[in-house]
Amino acid sequence: MKAVTWQGTHNMQVTEVPDPRIEEPTDIIIRVTSTGLCGSDLHLYETLAAFMEPGDIVGHEPMGIVEEVGADVTKVKVGDRVVVPFNVSCGSCWMCDQKLFSQCETTQNPEHGTGASFFGYSKLYGQVPGGQAEYLRVPFGNFLPVKVPHEHSDDRFLFLSDVLPTAWQGLKYAAVPDGGTLLVLGAGPIGDMAARMGVRAGHRVISVDRVPERLARTAAFGAETINFDEVKGDGGVAAVVREMTDGRGADSVIDAVGMEAHGSPVAQGVQKFVGLLPDAIAEPMMKKAGIDRLAALHTAIEAVRRGGTVSLSGVYGGAVDPMPMFQMFDKQVQLRMGQANVRAHTDELLSMLVEDDPFGVDAFATHHLPLDEAPQAYKHFQKKEDGMVKVVFKP
Repeated sequence: MKAVTWQGTHNMQVTEVPDPRIEEPTDIIIRVTSTGLCGSDLHLYETLAAFMEPGDIVGHEPMGIVEEVGADVTKVKVGDRVVVPFNVSCGSCWMCDQKLFSQCETTQNPEHGTGASFFGYSKLYGQVPGGQAEYLRVPFGNFLPVKVPHEHSDDRFLFLSDVLPTAWQGLKYAAVPDGGTLLVLGAGPIGDMAARMGVRAGHRVISVDRVPERLARTAAFGAETINFDEVKGDGGVAAVVREMTDGRGADSVIDAVGMEAHGSPVAQGVQKFVGLLPDAIAEPMMKKAGIDRLAALHTAIEAVRRGGTVSLSGVYGGAVDPMPMFQMFDKQVQLRMGQANVRAHTDELLSMLVEDDPFGVDAFATHHLPLDEAPQAYKHFQKKEDGMVKVVFKP
C-alpha cells in the first residue's frame, strides 16, 4: 500500500509499504477514506526528529471502512464506517476507567516516560504505524473505533479523530464563566475550532493570529480578532486584551499554539542544533534539556485576568523551560493542560453532528488532496502558505 513516511527532517515521502494485518484477535483493519494533516505532525517534521526513524508511517486523524476484523471483535463489522481517535487506548485499564484515555496504562511508554501511544507519532509515543496511508491496523476494536453513519461526507465526522475533542476539552478546561471573555491564541485548526465552540457556547471570544485568512475564518463565526503583527506599543497582545476587557484581561485563555510559536529565537536555535546531533545524544537532550518556544504561553499568562484560567491545547515538549512563576502565583492563575482524552468526548460530539453541523465541519478543511501530494502539503502547511489551515488527504 501507499503511505506517507518520515525519511528525515523536512523529508516526508509517499512510499510503498507492507499492508497491515490482524495481529491480535481484537484488531480491525480499515481502508482509509480520509485522513487529516495536523499541526502536531509538524513537530515530527522538524522538532521531534530525534525520535523518528526512516520509514515511520505518520498521521493520526484517520477514518474509513472496516475491511477485516479479528476473531474477538463484536462491536464493529466489515463494511462499518468508523473514525479512529489518535489516542491508542484500551478502554478497560484504571486510567481509561477515569476517562483519562491519553494516559492509558495498557499503551503507556514507560521507557520514555510518556502516556498512551498515538498513531503515527514517533518512538516517544509507541511508534505505532499511522493513518496517512491506504490501510490502517486499529487495535482494541471493541472500544477504540467510533462507528459513524454512512450519511454525510467524511468531513462531517473525520474531525472526531482529533480536532473536535481537542478543542472541546480545551474549552472545558478553560472554565469560561457565564458572560465571560475567552481569548484564543492561534487560529490554526484547534484554535479556530475552539473559537467556534466558544462563540456557540455564548462566550465573548477574542481570536489572535498573524495570518489574515485564519482570522477571517474565526471572525465569520462571530469572534473578535487581533492580528499579532499589527499590535503596536508596549505590552503587546496582553495590553490590547486588557483594553478590550475593562483593564482586567480575559477570564480564560486557550493557548492553541504550543511549541511552534514564533518569537523565541533561542529555543528555535537550540531545537535546530539538537536536530543535527546523533539520535543517541539528541533523544535524552530533547527530553531532559529541551527548550520550547514559549512566546504564546507567556502571552497567555500576561493576558489572563487575576484569578483566571489558562488552558493549554498546544503541545509543548521541553523539560527545563523557564516559567514566570512569580507572575503566575501573584495573579492566582489556574493552569490546565494535557493531550485530549479523545474517547471521553466523541459520543457527545457525535450526537451533535448526526443531525446538524454546529461547528461548520462540512466546510472546515481548506484543502482536499490526494495522498501523493502529502510532501508538498507539509511544506506549505508549515509555512502557512496557500491559505492552508486544514488539509485532508484522500487515499
